Amino acid sequence: MPSVRPIDVHVHPPTPEFLRRSGGQLVESALRYFGQDPQGSIDALIAEYEGAGLRGVLLGWDAETATGLPPTPNDLIADIVARAPGTFIGFAGVDPWKQDRAEAELERAVRTLRLRGVKFHPIAQAFYPNDPRFRSLFALCEALGVPALFHTGTTALGARLPGGGGLRLDFGRPIPYLDELAAALPRLTIIAAHPSWPWTGESLAMALHKANVYLDLSGWSPRYFPAELVQYANTLLQDKCLFGSDYPFLHPVRWLRDFDAAGFRAGVREKILATNAASLLGLPPA
Repeated sequence: MPSVRPIDVHVHPPTPEFLRRSGGQLVESALRYFGQDPQGSIDALIAEYEGAGLRGVLLGWDAETATGLPPTPNDLIADIVARAPGTFIGFAGVDPWKQDRAEAELERAVRTLRLRGVKFHPIAQAFYPNDPRFRSLFALCEALGVPALFHTGTTALGARLPGGGGLRLDFGRPIPYLDELAAALPRLTIIAAHPSWPWTGESLAMALHKANVYLDLSGWSPRYFPAELVQYANTLLQDKCLFGSDYPFLHPVRWLRDFDAAGFRAGVREKILATNAASLLGLPPA
C-alpha cells in the first residue's frame, strides 16, 4: 500500500439503482465483460474503501433520454457521501439532453447536495461534447467551479451485444469533440476518463496542450496500459494523471497491485495516486 492515502476518482455505486435500473442490459454486459457480479451493497462499498485506506469519488448517472432508463438519483450519491464523509465525495450525473432541467439539477446537486463535480458518458448519453446545444450546461459547470468528468475511448457498456447495444463509439473520441470544448471553456476543468483507447494518443495530446484537461486512468488494469501512456505519465504528464478504478467493474486493490508493477517512478506514483487529485478537488493529500 502506498505511503499516501490514494484517491480513486472513478467509483460507481454498486446499488440496484445503478447496476439494474439505470444501466439495464448495458451495465449487465459490462459486468460480464469484467467478470464481476456485485451484490449491490453500500455497506460493502464503504468497508472495501475504508479497509484499504482509500478515498473515492462516487459518480452519478443519467442517460435517460438516450436509453429510456431512469437515472441514479443524485440524492443517493449524496446519501452515501453523508454515510462516509471522510471516505467519499460525490459527482452528480445529469443528462445533457434535458437541457434546462439538466442545468437546474446540476445547480441543485452542487448548491444543495454539496456534490463536487459532474460525470458525463457521451457514448451512453449519445451526444458530442462540442455540440453547441449543450454549451450552456458546460458553461454552468465552469461558473460553479466544478470539474466535468467525461468518458472517453471505447466502453464495456454494450460489449459483445448485437450492435453493441446500439451504442456508438465515436461519441467517445477525444479530438475534436472534447478538445473543442476544452478550448472554448478554458476555465472548465475537464477530466478525460480512461486511457481513451483506441485514441490514447489524442487524449495525451489534449492533456499536453490544454492546461484545463486531466486524465483519469480508470477502467484498465495498469498492466495493460499502452506504452506511450506510461511514458507520458512518467514525464510530461506526471501532474495531470489521476488514479481511478471504475469500481465495481474493476476493484481498486487489484488496480493498485497492478500499478505497483507497471513501471511508474516513485515520485510520480504518489502524484498519480493522491497528490494530483487532492490538488484538483481541493482535498488534503494525507
